[in-house]
Amino acid sequence: MAHSSRRPLPSRLYAIVDADVAARAGWRVPDLADAYLQAGVRILQLRAKDAPARDVLAWTEALARRAGEAWVIVNDRVDVALVAGTRHVHLGQDDLPVDAARALLGPAAVIGLSTHSEAQVEAACQLPIDYLAVGPVFGTQTKNTGYAPVGTALVAAARARVGTSDPMPLVAIGGITLAQAPAVVAAGADAVVVISDLLVDGAPEARARAFLRVLGEA
Repeated sequence: MAHSSRRPLPSRLYAIVDADVAARAGWRVPDLADAYLQAGVRILQLRAKDAPARDVLAWTEALARRAGEAWVIVNDRVDVALVAGTRHVHLGQDDLPVDAARALLGPAAVIGLSTHSEAQVEAACQLPIDYLAVGPVFGTQTKNTGYAPVGTALVAAARARVGTSDPMPLVAIGGITLAQAPAVVAAGADAVVVISDLLVDGAPEARARAFLRVLGEA
């Protein structure tokens, strides 16, 4: 069953704070999140695939204290979102089923789901999610998704499926750079999800501001 209390995304830039990527770039997770929040980012996802649960919980709580009205979304970890009280999660195709996550987190939670094909987009539209993610749009070295790049064609196909009148919000992820972001939005994405390109010049706050400018938010 589709989710009846869906809300619009608060920003066109959706920044992922990946613990491993942050560490390689010399950033602590809370400090990198602060840089994005200072730039005006209003959707943050914490992704920490290999970190101990206590670290993920501590980071989530730290982000929540700093975030104000911004969304703090935890990748995969419904348990952490529950304990931290943030209640927002992003799920993959092999994670806890969306129906189960919704039952645990409640109607006010924000739940996003990754999709990689038109069949997965179609199935996701029947689930109680708040936004749909499509990707990887371009090639990415951030993680091995197991899926080939889908290009902007799948973004456009997903937009056609979710519609434009009171639609489900659609985000695009995977190898998106500052130069490519406007074209991805033009293809139909409501927001672009970015990890590595926010760190390319070692000044993530300035880079995030640049993304917001090209996306018409600054």
